[in-house]
Amino acid sequence: MSPASTATTAGSEATPAAPDTTAVISGIGVVAPNGLGTEAWWAATLRGESGIRPIADYDTSGYPARLVGRITGFEAAELLPGRLLPQTDRVTRLALVAADWALADAGVEPARLPEYDMGVATSNATGGFEFTHREIRKLWTQGPQQVSVYESFAWFYAVNTGQISIRHGMRGPSSVLVAEQAGGLDAIGHARRTLRASGDLVVTGGVDSSLDPWGFVSHLSGGRIATGQDPAAAYLPFDTRADGYVPGEGGAILVAESGRSAARRGARVHGTVAGYAATFDPRPGSGRPPALGRAVRAALADAGVAPGAVDVVFADAAGLRAADSAEADVLTEVFGPYGVPVAVPKTMTGRLYGGGPPLDVAAALLSMRDQVLPPAVHLDRPVPGHRLDLVRGRPRPARVRTALVVARGHGGFNSAMVLTAPAPGPTPAPGPDTGPGAP
Repeated sequence: MSPASTATTAGSEATPAAPDTTAVISGIGVVAPNGLGTEAWWAATLRGESGIRPIADYDTSGYPARLVGRITGFEAAELLPGRLLPQTDRVTRLALVAADWALADAGVEPARLPEYDMGVATSNATGGFEFTHREIRKLWTQGPQQVSVYESFAWFYAVNTGQISIRHGMRGPSSVLVAEQAGGLDAIGHARRTLRASGDLVVTGGVDSSLDPWGFVSHLSGGRIATGQDPAAAYLPFDTRADGYVPGEGGAILVAESGRSAARRGARVHGTVAGYAATFDPRPGSGRPPALGRAVRAALADAGVAPGAVDVVFADAAGLRAADSAEADVLTEVFGPYGVPVAVPKTMTGRLYGGGPPLDVAAALLSMRDQVLPPAVHLDRPVPGHRLDLVRGRPRPARVRTALVVARGHGGFNSAMVLTAPAPGPTPAPGPDTGPGAP
């Protein structure tokens, strides 16, 4: 299996691990519309290269929208055993490959670790759409005898967790979190909770993919999808032209470890999950305010971090005017007007549902590594009343030690996570990317 970045093995010079009670991130695996493999995606992001493009694999002439954040160049048959292909949806294949890359990046060989000390906690918002729709079509047109037996699980939200667990022999506590976009942070938060209770390692994060014809119709039915035809002007959060978001596929799978486990392995640590909180908005018409601000403050309190110590916020960035204004109000209230840089790299991928926040976590960790903030693209007309310091147009050099990631899920879910950089010390430089397309 080709890792997405060079692994750091035991015995190499490593950053000192965090205390045993913390959860550290030691591995990152990325599958994104603008890059396969962590380093390829990060380089494209810093260059401002977008993966938002017109749908090319079916006729969209009758659809009101035609743009998605679509992964190209992904050949599952070259990256996974053939026996897995008949039983997996595209989303699970993406998740399995991202997990392989994350474990390789962490220098983890699961067969060498106690199987009950390793778990899996992922997020997924839509399940195996493409697989299910293909089998349902068979049911309608050919009869039940033609439906794959694998339909019994390939459609399910928990299938990514299950297939990763089976592939790597991880028999510890495992779960799936379903909270649309917010679920991507909830999964990592649950991984931290699991590590505090028992075990050494949890594969976590999230990947989503539901862009087949029926899946795209499902997205459109929510009424929040941008209908513009220009990839450079479709998804414009915090911009005066904001008119919805572009759905995308992909995400990031991470390896979370206890500080004890990372120290024992001599692992390279990308960063620490220092704080996490989740809230739920009150019912509409209750007169009570949305709960995003409460999630942000609770995450900061959990981390023991004052607002002034946060170096960057990775915003949820709904691309809907009212929702963007509500998020801007929270950030202005907590950090002050223009009080903290706000990064929105998802303008290059679209919203990835359960995969989006883990990808933002990966971006936050790499920002700490490289001391640079990724840009948003095409946000040429920021809303003046938002009073946000948006990182726009080009990467911004910055001292980055603490980052906040914010996520909201449709229906009232809110999550926030604080990440901190590893303790100062020599850190191995990233190796050449060896994901698909690398030399």
